[in-house]
Amino acid sequence: MGKGKLAKFADMASYPHVFEYPFSVVEDVPFELRGRWHEAFFKNQNPIVLELGCGRGEYAVGLARRYPNRNFIGVDIKGARMWSGATESLNEGLTNVAFLRTNIEIIDRFFAPGEVQEIWLTFSDPQMKKATKRLTSTYFLQRYRRFLLPDGIIHLKTDSNFLFTYTKYVVERNHLPLEVCTEDLYGAATTTDPSSSLDLSIRTYYEQQWLSRGLSIKYLRFRLPASGDLQEPEVEIPLDDYRSYNREKRSSLTTAK
Repeated sequence: MGKGKLAKFADMASYPHVFEYPFSVVEDVPFELRGRWHEAFFKNQNPIVLELGCGRGEYAVGLARRYPNRNFIGVDIKGARMWSGATESLNEGLTNVAFLRTNIEIIDRFFAPGEVQEIWLTFSDPQMKKATKRLTSTYFLQRYRRFLLPDGIIHLKTDSNFLFTYTKYVVERNHLPLEVCTEDLYGAATTTDPSSSLDLSIRTYYEQQWLSRGLSIKYLRFRLPASGDLQEPEVEIPLDDYRSYNREKRSSLTTAK
């Protein structure tokens, strides 16, 4: 029988590589590792890569195994799911991966300017009803700028045609350098060789479910300059006409901005 939520939360509280700062306390509690992740936690100067909305942490842990000369931090608010990756990495003795349980809306409070090199967004909720909740919106890009290296890399891997299309419009509207763009990551050639960055072949549990249902996996990689106004695209985008694995359709609308 698997562990219940309370037992998992108790485990997480004892893990040395898990940091929990829920929204309700962050404003009153300064984060001691901000600007000090390299020296105080990872004990090296290797690049830091974030996985935002990490879920079970499969990507953060998978990348940490393959790239020992980089540091990875999985971020999510749902601790019960994060427990899987946190426990797995602890048992394996991986020293280049950590987990941060907090709201992504305040992610900039945990990292100093230039402290992060890359961001992974793996199967984020497309948030079709409200643009400011999408992790590739200008609302979030402005926050990423506060800690991402100038021209740092953002990866989007998604099953959602809505989020993929929206992100392409954001990139085009703001003239962000686009490096890779494909609507079928595993079935067609990408526009550029993705081998220059981190591994794209790691497949999460939910990704396997989507692939087994015949859904294509879409991928974008672009860079985020440190300056310049960011503007939301004024376009109508068709909503996804399917229900992603374990997600409910919440609206009868057919398009959204």
